[in-house]
Parts: sequence; structure tokens; C-alpha cells
Amino acid sequence: METYSLRDIQSMLGISRAVISGLIASGFVTPSRGTRREYRFNFQDVVLLRTAHGLQAAQIPPRKILRSLKRLRATLPGALPLTGLRITAIGNEIVVREGSTQWQADSGQLLMDFELQPAQGSVRLLTPAPTMPPPPPLEMQASDWFNRGVELEARDPAAAETAYRRAIADAPGYVDPVLNLGVMLGDAGRGEEAIALYRQAIVHCSDEPLLHFNLAVALEDAGRFDAALASYGHCIALSPKLADAHYNAARLHEQLGHAKQAIRHYSEYRRLQH
Repeated sequence: METYSLRDIQSMLGISRAVISGLIASGFVTPSRGTRREYRFNFQDVVLLRTAHGLQAAQIPPRKILRSLKRLRATLPGALPLTGLRITAIGNEIVVREGSTQWQADSGQLLMDFELQPAQGSVRLLTPAPTMPPPPPLEMQASDWFNRGVELEARDPAAAETAYRRAIADAPGYVDPVLNLGVMLGDAGRGEEAIALYRQAIVHCSDEPLLHFNLAVALEDAGRFDAALASYGHCIALSPKLADAHYNAARLHEQLGHAKQAIRHYSEYRRLQH
């Protein structure tokens, strides 16, 4: 079965890391792990993430996307169909169609539209042809700056950083640009800047588990293990079902010789994976 990397998903659908991480943390998608513990997404995951992309394109706030998709998930069949599935917004309702059958999945002003069509016995995901992003308008909202950062990240990191920082300056409580920029800074070897960015964001959004998780990762990369464990603890307190936080905490406790704590977090990680 073909699988896709996180970078594949971002390139294919243009979804931010923050939305993907939030969907994983909420349990809406459960990607497998590759040989180096990287995420691998299957076709069903792509279908669900494509739905998230439609909501993001409609400028729905990330938290509302996660809340809406979790309710949508509860209405879908146990095994997602791989052909003939269509999800659209009609008025204020999300409607799911499979063949001649349709049902309401959620409510809200959602604008999305994607299709899956069979091709010679296989399934083909229809995605729009890539286009160059339009020039920014004279006045942009924080969400516009964020979306521009997402568009620029792969081909012009410096411009993407500028866009993310403008989004953060305009809306300090806006988590998505912080998460994306923090990952960019970490990947570029600017770990201390990433740590400072996450800590400043936590001042405004102390209840956002992904901020604490990413801060913990950055602190761990910097060799500040006690501080990293504290941040993993804050993350788990806010989101006890975030399996990756338990796994990272267990691995770090094991590295530091904290056997009991490592066993406890490994056990919780295994429980959450089943």
C-alpha cells in the first residue's frame, strides 16, 4: 500500500503542519510510523486531511476545524469507503454522499468540495494543478499572512518567515504561524529562537498543548532535558491522549535513567496506540 510522508501531504494539499499535528493529536487521523519514526499517511488519511484543507481554505479557524472534523468522524462508517465518497457544504450543513446515499455530518459555514473517482479499478485523488500564489493585497489579516507563509515555505523560507512573523505580530494568540515558524527555525539550526518563540506564544495561549509539545522538542534538541520533561508534562496535562508526548517523555526518562517514569509513559503510549 502506498504511503505518503508529512512533506508529501503538505506539498499535495497545502495543509499547515499545525493543522496536521492537531488532527493527529485529536486522534482523527492515525498515521503509521516509518523506519525512522517519521509519520507515514495512507489513502484514508489523505481523504480526511483533504477535508481539513477545504475547511482551512474557507478560512475556518484551526480549532473549529478540529472540532468539526471530530464530530464528522463520529458520523462516518467504521471503514471509510475508498471510492464514491463526496463531502460538500450545503448552506450551513456538511453533507456526506456515498453513491445515492447522503447524510448530514456537521453544521457551520463550511466551504469545501472534493471528489474521489475510480480509475481502472484503482482510486485516484483529484487535486488542483499547482499555481503561483497571488501577490499580497495592500492590507492583510493575520490569517492571510499565515496562508501566505504556508505558500512560500517550500520555495522562499525567508519570505515565509516574514509572513509568519507578521501574522504573529497582528494576532499574538494565533497558534498556527507560531508552530510553523518554530519548526522552520528548528530545522534551520536556530533552536534558541524557536524556544523563545514558543515561550512567548505560551504567554498568550498557555492552554495549547502543541505549543508545549514543540517547546519540549526544541528544549530536548538543545540538551535542556529537565526543562523538556517539564514541557512534556504540561502538554500531557492539557492533552492526556497525545501519544507522541508520552513516547517522547518515556524515551527521555529512559535516557536519564528514570526507569519508573519511562515505564509509565511507555505503557500509556502503547495503550493509546490500540
